[in-house]
Amino acid sequence: MTDPAVSARADPEDLDAEASLRPARLAEFIGQHRVREQLELVLEGARRRGDPPDHVLLSGPPGLGKTSLAMIIATEMGAAIRVTSGPALERAGDLAAMLSNLLPGDVMFIDEIHRIARPAEEMLYLAMEDFRVDVMVGKGPGATSIPLDIAPFTLVGATTRAGALTGPLRDRFGFTAHMEFYESAELDQVLRRAAVILGVRLRPDGADEIARRSRGTPRIANRLLRRVRDYAEVRADGEVTREVARAALAVYDVDELGLDRLDRAVLSALVRSFRGGPVGVSTLAVAVGEEPATVEEVCEPFLVRAGMLARTPRGRVATAGAWRHLDLEPPPTAFGDQGEPPPVLFGL
Repeated sequence: MTDPAVSARADPEDLDAEASLRPARLAEFIGQHRVREQLELVLEGARRRGDPPDHVLLSGPPGLGKTSLAMIIATEMGAAIRVTSGPALERAGDLAAMLSNLLPGDVMFIDEIHRIARPAEEMLYLAMEDFRVDVMVGKGPGATSIPLDIAPFTLVGATTRAGALTGPLRDRFGFTAHMEFYESAELDQVLRRAAVILGVRLRPDGADEIARRSRGTPRIANRLLRRVRDYAEVRADGEVTREVARAALAVYDVDELGLDRLDRAVLSALVRSFRGGPVGVSTLAVAVGEEPATVEEVCEPFLVRAGMLARTPRGRVATAGAWRHLDLEPPPTAFGDQGEPPPVLFGL
């Protein structure tokens, strides 16, 4: 029987590399200064009281370090960590088995906690508040609820969609933090630290070039660094300079703004096939041969943040910046550089 806490979600080599780059202590964690300061107070207060920290909810886009912070919390408190994900907890019994095996002070990390099944979520309410679970034995009129005490623990939940959490679950977290995208200077620090760990000869101009194309996300920065390292070792002298980084990222279809092949396909379909929109996300997804959820959750957040795409009541619209990025002249009715829509687009 497969352990619900174990899931293969990425290539093993990438997982190993990512794990090796994770900071072990809060002092080593780069960026997110406000979150770090708040979390440091939470952990230090718990240490002085000799109690487990309050339950922690970390929200924000993928790749910003939510999993790393969960592991840091366990390390800082000298506790073991149990890792699982919301989709893996399909039955309340799966969660009860995990909770009953926790030792006092342990940290339980649930990634994508907004996708936890309803029965497991309801069991979690009592576990978080009273450190107790009710296990149902039997079925029908003869079913009996047996209360089971569990050790005091800290739940760390991570979500990319904080709005999808139910109110009762969100309210049970004692500390909630929202993680923001990184600035280029912070990604520079992330890349230099990773280069030392991976043994990459990274020049400052090479780090700057990779940071600018990393979409404000450390996970993407580390991944691009590994691919640029491959290019530098195979087609150059092993040193990552600005020129080497540019050549490598061109091979991997990452342009000057960090857009990849799918991002450009979405913009190209929106501009060339639908004259800039508005167009529904389902129609746009069919045009690029992807699922609507992929376009909406993978491409759109960055394209909107980069000022290339706007959401309107009638559908998705390409901005003037998107036209220019594709070397096309924007029409007079296109969204302006600051994102102002023409009034007709909101005439619903």
